[in-house]
Amino acid sequence: MSVITVGQAVVLGVVEGVTEFLPISSTGHLKITEGLMGIPVDDKSVVGFTAVIQVGAIAAVLLYFLKDITRIVGAWGRGLVNKEERYHHDYKFAWWVIYATVPIVVVGLAAKPLIEGTLASLWVVAGSLIVGSGVMWAADQMSRLKRGEDDTSLKDAMIVGSAQILALLFPGFSRSGATMSAGLMLDLERVAATRLSFFLGIPALTGAGLYELKDALGAGVDPLPLIVGTAVSFVVAYASIAWLLKYVAKHSFNAFVAYRIVVGTLLLGLLGTGVLNA
Repeated sequence: MSVITVGQAVVLGVVEGVTEFLPISSTGHLKITEGLMGIPVDDKSVVGFTAVIQVGAIAAVLLYFLKDITRIVGAWGRGLVNKEERYHHDYKFAWWVIYATVPIVVVGLAAKPLIEGTLASLWVVAGSLIVGSGVMWAADQMSRLKRGEDDTSLKDAMIVGSAQILALLFPGFSRSGATMSAGLMLDLERVAATRLSFFLGIPALTGAGLYELKDALGAGVDPLPLIVGTAVSFVVAYASIAWLLKYVAKHSFNAFVAYRIVVGTLLLGLLGTGVLNA
């Protein structure tokens, strides 16, 4: 019997789509939602299901930024055969995305038992939500917001890409929150930091989803809930991306900081009173 029903898959797909690219932790919200619905968060099939429905959100990014991605991949391909094309920023940027993905892949494979074990606790999620809020607030306050997307470098990509490790090890910290904060600390404008976060998340999240697919299919999750959850996350994530880019163009991250603190504190209360099992 499937651990996750179609109805639960719809709910989780909505949660994933809304939270994957907002700096509020999709992993944290998924674990909280799973806990409230009585789904065992440490079950291998559940972990696999969560990773797979992220592919729906990634598909939304691919579609939303299709024009940019086509341009970057095209420049990369031309640069492989034409030396003159290698001076183009898009060619360099394609390599930077590849390089910046290596750290999280290495850590993800090496620390997989720990990530799916001790660090999967909802206590970790709650603490990471609150601590991550402080990091995000500090980054937003200290950033001079003077550098655009065309000003990014390999160093920027490596630092922002490596920041994904924080969210990998501490679910609740938020991958987008960590990467956006790193971008702000490098004085990138909010939209530039957000877009860089999107591009760097594509290979990491796609790889995680494909890697976990075998566990999701082989450990008790039926294909139908997977398909439904992934489709729902795709639709909702597309709308979420469009909204976020418009929002950060005119607003700071303070609203997200406040929200994270409220959710983290609420989660601590639910865990402390026994309403949720860590």
